[in-house]
Amino acid sequence: MITTAIFPGRYVQGDGALDQLGGELLRLGGRALGVLDPFAFDTLASGLQWDREGPCIHRERFGGECSGHEIDRLARMGRERDVNVVVGIGGGKALDTAKAVAHCLDRPVAVVPTIASTDAPCSALSVIYTPEGAFERYLVLPRNPDLVLVDTGVVARAPVRLLVSGMGDALSTWFEAEDCRTRGGVNMTGRPGPMTAYALSRLCYDTLLEYGVAARTACEAGVVTPALERIVEANTLLSGLGFESGGLAAAHAIHNGLTALHETHRFWHGEKVAIGTLALLALTGRPPALADEVFSFCEAVGLPTTLADIGLAGVGDERLMLVAERACQPGETIHNEPTEVTPRRVLAALKAVDAEGRRRRAAR
Repeated sequence: MITTAIFPGRYVQGDGALDQLGGELLRLGGRALGVLDPFAFDTLASGLQWDREGPCIHRERFGGECSGHEIDRLARMGRERDVNVVVGIGGGKALDTAKAVAHCLDRPVAVVPTIASTDAPCSALSVIYTPEGAFERYLVLPRNPDLVLVDTGVVARAPVRLLVSGMGDALSTWFEAEDCRTRGGVNMTGRPGPMTAYALSRLCYDTLLEYGVAARTACEAGVVTPALERIVEANTLLSGLGFESGGLAAAHAIHNGLTALHETHRFWHGEKVAIGTLALLALTGRPPALADEVFSFCEAVGLPTTLADIGLAGVGDERLMLVAERACQPGETIHNEPTEVTPRRVLAALKAVDAEGRRRRAAR
């Protein structure tokens, strides 16, 4: 059997890492298109002394959605300026857009997350949405980012909710990779992952449980601590390597289904993935003790445990079935689960999670 794992070219993390960006970009090219989300454009751009380091960067403000229209707009700008590297700075959608633009231009890409809210930065993947924010498709890229650089000092000053959302995304990693391993499902390369991928996925889960609460506390204080460093690495690197080389399954498919309901659009990716992970546990009949451990973790760090927590209070079965049907579409990653998967079973899992989350909340 042939197994395959894929990794970013270089990963740099630490308090003050942005000071290294200019030198790192010089390795990749001298003319860069910078795709900056609104926070990075308004807050960080003026303080980064790229030009003194050597690279010449044309800065563009990201439009808000990783859509085909936005990718085409930025790619045109890159061609007009004959750039030889693309750098994305900001949140997950801006980074995914930068990766897709670099692919269109056939140029290297540097990824600089300012938050640790998803595992998107390290991956050879862009999640494409409609301009209205509904999931459209995955764009599988031919290579991983050439550079991922994370300044934990910037991450520590970001809203706590974003770090917690990243923990929600990372929480799915081990469960989905383990189900792919059990089923013989493939990862993002179309092949099974090696034992390295599954070991990193488990390390991701263990790190969340050990350091998640302490990292949240550090972020609330706006300071960088060893616990925060570990969780940023788990959210970004371990989860990224784990999902990409271990594989995806029900949690992310259910997330994609949830985006069909407009009420969920104001909630973060990882918050919806957390509900998907809890539903995965119900769908696959995981032991009650493990489900209790995951519910307790979500409660401790502030992740959603009920449908009301992602804007779906009082949602009826008919609309939840839309979620379930989309999650079970042909080609969705839910079919990597080592159990029977149908929309009715997914609907039942979502309702069971909601009932358990409400029961636990009432008992506190």
